[in-house]
Amino acid sequence: MDHSSDPFKLERLIDRVNFGTVATSAPTDRDPLGDKAVTCEKHGDYTASGVRYFGRKEIWTKCPDCVSERESFERQAEADRQAKAARDRLEYSLQQAAIPPRFVGRTFDTFNASTEAQQNALEITRTYAEQFDQHYRKGTGLILSGMPGTGKSHLAAAVLQHLMPGKCGLYVTCLGLIRMVRQTWRRDNEQSETDVMNTLTEVPLLVIDEIGVQYGTEGEQTILFELLDARYRAMQPSILLTNQDKAGLKTFLGERTYDRLTETSRWVAFDWESYRPTARKEAA
Repeated sequence: MDHSSDPFKLERLIDRVNFGTVATSAPTDRDPLGDKAVTCEKHGDYTASGVRYFGRKEIWTKCPDCVSERESFERQAEADRQAKAARDRLEYSLQQAAIPPRFVGRTFDTFNASTEAQQNALEITRTYAEQFDQHYRKGTGLILSGMPGTGKSHLAAAVLQHLMPGKCGLYVTCLGLIRMVRQTWRRDNEQSETDVMNTLTEVPLLVIDEIGVQYGTEGEQTILFELLDARYRAMQPSILLTNQDKAGLKTFLGERTYDRLTETSRWVAFDWESYRPTARKEAA
């Protein structure tokens, strides 16, 4: 057996043999030598037990305090390794999700819910995140509607981060996803429009911000409609963020797309004043 990758493995095995936790196949090749007093340079005196193997090799138990420290060091090293792996997975998920830096770290607990309406929006989005597996199977999503600065992006980012790193969603603006598709029309682009649309369709949770902020060209709207239709057919959940009311969003999306969205998505109204004036005063 190769012990080169773990310098402590052989010592642990010897300790287990000496303390009787591993049976030897040839007892006559193992002669107990009894006990003797030994002094550890670090921990002082202790009693060591010895065994002679095959009449030649003598092995004496190590200082128990040294053994305990070594095992504690190994446990901490493993805990550090697992923690680093978890951080790496989370950082990778954050990069893949493309959450705007301003909203990284925004959680449900940091959302300012001082009114009943705000508490309702918080409860709906938190429950959605906690029960996402059910929504993922059914393809059900959310529509967060309200004026800028009311916390829609905060709670959408909180949902995405709650799911990490087990499930990695994607955060895009409406204009951003249109640009993603339009960039594929360049001759030097390595991805095709189909590649991008497939990626946007297959991601477990897609958050689309700023829907209806401004009316785009008919071609730009067609890209959005085709994507929403593809996700509807694939039963992939989406969270849509808009400053439009129901009538405005219906006008922007068209009746068929709007009906499909409202069939599978819960409407959440953010009908309160923007946080931003307060935030500017606090930052001053």
